[in-house]
Order: sequence, then C-alpha cells, then structure tokens
Amino acid sequence: MSIPPDQVPPSTPPPYEAAPPSAAADDRNLAMLTHLSGFLFSFIVPLIVWLVHKDRPEKAYLITEAKEALNFQITVIIGYVICWILTIIIIGVFLTWVLWIFNLVMCIIAATRVSSSGSYRYPFALRLVN
Repeated sequence: MSIPPDQVPPSTPPPYEAAPPSAAADDRNLAMLTHLSGFLFSFIVPLIVWLVHKDRPEKAYLITEAKEALNFQITVIIGYVICWILTIIIIGVFLTWVLWIFNLVMCIIAATRVSSSGSYRYPFALRLVN
C-alpha cells in the first residue's frame, strides 16, 4: 500500500552538524595558555599568538583572547614602571610584590574562565591593542 504524494509527510532536515569540536577546543586551550603565560613571560606569548593569528578570520575567538591578555600585560608593565619609580620613597618595593600577586591571580582567573565559559575580560586593563 502506498501513500498518495499529497499526503507524504515532509522529510525531516538532516541533523545539525557543528564545526569540529577539536578546532574550538584547540583554540580554547591556546587561549587558556595565552592567559596563563602572562605571569611568566609577560606580554611575549600573547603578542606572538596575536601576530600569528590576526589575519585569520576563523580564529576570531583566539584573536580576541590574545588581545585581551596582551592589553592586560601591557597594563601590568606600566604598573611595574610606576612601582620602579616609587622605589625612591620605598613604597614601590611593596607595591611591586602586590602587583606581581595581582597579576598571578588575574591570569589564573582568566585562564579558568576561558577554559570553562569561553571568554574573559580583565576589569583593570588599558585597551591599547584593538
């Protein structure tokens, strides 16, 4: 027994196929490492990641995270320069340690957020690289 053509149910669309998860996972892992590298290598790793991927539109997520990490590390360097100047009145030595601990904590928070929810924006960063 066949069904008349006017009563055939419409075919269901094929299941949604997302982009391969390995590419997103690789970008997320590289973004996490970019944020974590800040307290060891300062602005070097975020700068390299940004320069390597800045002309690739498919890496927009990674570019955004690298620029964010780069901007924060530039802000931290400016803070270190101010602390160095303030060593004249002794308080700079104390502030250098406070800034180092703050950088460490913020890098860990950023890496954790990037690995779990996908993106992080530092609250105290000059947006110099756009």
